Amino acid sequence: MAMPDWLTVLTTTDAPEKADALARGAVAARVAACAQISGPVTSVYRWKGEIETASEWQVLFKTTDTRYAELEAYLRQAHDYDTPEIIATPIVRGSAAYLEWLERETAG
Repeated sequence: MAMPDWLTVLTTTDAPEKADALARGAVAARVAACAQISGPVTSVYRWKGEIETASEWQVLFKTTDTRYAELEAYLRQAHDYDTPEIIATPIVRGSAAYLEWLERETAG
């Protein structure tokens, strides 16, 4: 079975201005066609043996499978977390016009 050509990629950060910077940087670099910021959300997680709770902002990027490695590299370089959340989910269906736009915007 072939892998879909399009992905959503999720990351989180601890401030809205950081989320905006990550979103704008990825779109400017054409490693994502679009990024949506939502939050704050409450995250509960284990870190260094302790249960933590934090307010975070989610950034959901739309990209292609061929640009994923570059988007991940950008996020690893630009993110200030030791271990940033970077999770890719395939887009299995979508409107043809939107998916064509996504491909055009990440082609550069």
